[in-house]
Amino acid sequence: MINNEHTDHLLKEIEHKYQSINQKTETQLEGLLWSKPITYWDYIQTDALLNLQIQRTTLPDEMVFIMYHQVNELIFKMILWEMKQISYCEQIDTVFFTERLMRISRYFDMLTSSFSIMADGMEVEQYMKFRNTLTPASGFQSAQYRLIEFSSTDLINLIDHRYRDTIDSNTSYEFAFEHLYWQAAGVDYGSGKKSYLLDEFEKKYKKAFLNHIEEYNTINIWQKFIQLPVNDQRNPELVQAMRHYDRTVNITWVMQHLNTAKKYIDHSGIGDGAATGGSDWKKYMHPKFQRRIFFPELWSSHELENWGVEI
Repeated sequence: MINNEHTDHLLKEIEHKYQSINQKTETQLEGLLWSKPITYWDYIQTDALLNLQIQRTTLPDEMVFIMYHQVNELIFKMILWEMKQISYCEQIDTVFFTERLMRISRYFDMLTSSFSIMADGMEVEQYMKFRNTLTPASGFQSAQYRLIEFSSTDLINLIDHRYRDTIDSNTSYEFAFEHLYWQAAGVDYGSGKKSYLLDEFEKKYKKAFLNHIEEYNTINIWQKFIQLPVNDQRNPELVQAMRHYDRTVNITWVMQHLNTAKKYIDHSGIGDGAATGGSDWKKYMHPKFQRRIFFPELWSSHELENWGVEI
């Protein structure tokens, strides 16, 4: 090793690093003698990743279905990673806010365009066979997607629009949770009984969801936006980024999902047209019925009235 000023500086920085955590620099440097060089497959954990696909049937296209949804979950994790940077940035400015929000939107744009993998990449006959082995599981049960929703907007905007008048700032998170828009997909409002799909979902994740709702109550994307100075809230690039994200998630992506489901479940002529989880999926998924809008204050009255209608 050439001993020059740069090397001396690096050694001093290394020593400072380990002194700050009460560690011996010599011990750490000696450890480098025995450490293995990094490889791509160790860093990415390729072998572990490629062994996570376990089919329930012998139908080849089930592997496409599994891998596609696993990719979705990885993208959801990327989205949550970017959202956390926005939410926990103490001195956020419009440049950082816009840039991170557009990262998130690009991930959702990719998810939207990727539905062609599902729509055109599987044989209908195969799908309609292996999907019977998936009941009562459903994509409804993606916990990360729910966390994305909670991280995006105030909880009131995720409440079933029929019950929003019953929710205010004094309402408990527990009560509000029971009236989220997606409860309609798993609750018989005549009897009040929850489906197995929803019941198991809540047993697994409800506590984590309630904790996340409370954590992001004042730092979700909308709250970070309205905490900006008024002039920054009018920044055209940021406003456009907010609107693009809202529309992409709540109309464009949802409709691609719905149209793909229609191709297989509704238009194939195979099966009874019911969702694996038993929900009224056509009504549950369509944005004009969901009325899910993250940032309603950024849309005109005409746009709100026609939310999802033109699709």
